[in-house]
Amino acid sequence: MPQFDVVGVGLNATDTVLVVPHFPAYGGKVPFLSEAYSPGGQVANAMVACARLGLRAKYIGSVGDDERGRIQMESLRGTGVDLTHVQQRHNCPNQSAYIVIDQSTGERTIFWNRPDCLRISPEQITPDQITAARLLHIDGHDTPAVEHAARIARENGIPVTVDVDTIYPGFDRVLPLVDYLIASSEFPGRWTRIEDPFEALAAIQDQHGMPVAAMTLGAHGALARAEDRYFYSPGFVVDCVDTTGAGDVFHGAFCYSVLQKMPLAEALEFSNAMAALNCTGTGARGHLAAIEDVRALMAVGTRRGLPEIAAKAH
Repeated sequence: MPQFDVVGVGLNATDTVLVVPHFPAYGGKVPFLSEAYSPGGQVANAMVACARLGLRAKYIGSVGDDERGRIQMESLRGTGVDLTHVQQRHNCPNQSAYIVIDQSTGERTIFWNRPDCLRISPEQITPDQITAARLLHIDGHDTPAVEHAARIARENGIPVTVDVDTIYPGFDRVLPLVDYLIASSEFPGRWTRIEDPFEALAAIQDQHGMPVAAMTLGAHGALARAEDRYFYSPGFVVDCVDTTGAGDVFHGAFCYSVLQKMPLAEALEFSNAMAALNCTGTGARGHLAAIEDVRALMAVGTRRGLPEIAAKAH
């Protein structure tokens, strides 16, 4: 039996969160209400969400040796996520982001930077690190490294989920190794140059052959294509404080759903619910809900959907 349920290879970041009463117009000025460090990052957040759901999770990534790196490591140590193969880079600052949260809406604007000294190379990922788990979750940033990890997984019959929100050079070599593509709302159109989201997902799936091709739609839920049909799951209405990390938490919940062998429609709904609950706290891991709280929202929560998407999906 594998030592872990899920292993994630990819980004972490330490954010500086600024809350403002409203986002100013370009060139404007507004006082901020609060300022705080907040650990985050796509794959790190997803692995913490997996651990919160009871999975044995492992994170593979790199951190700097500055204050932000220390904050990130301290935050991860308390989650139960295995950090054995997290690489600390000397004389290297950690990935950072400045996140400005509009208090009136909960929406955020992000300014980020990742130094080259944090780059992970393929030879730093060994087969035993990947085959120790039942599922691999990746992002797209260090493309050769995640391609290498995904290839190991494919050769050993391990399913691969991917979180991608922008176009990376060489990512066309990663997509054929993916089983579950869960992209941002912008990625399918940018990748295919097809505006219609249904046609874009179909084009990606037909070209690269993954069983599930999906996209998140922010507050409006998620759309997926599988078995020549579309599945649409509306988002949940919550008292939103901060949308930071919602997509990452969606991915963590989706990893859990795959390992629990949930039907796709239920997996999308479960992931939407956990992502929505995370928006009720401040920070990328603001409110990582327990399974019973996710199920409670699924049972009684109000949905927010896109009628035109829902009509076409069914």
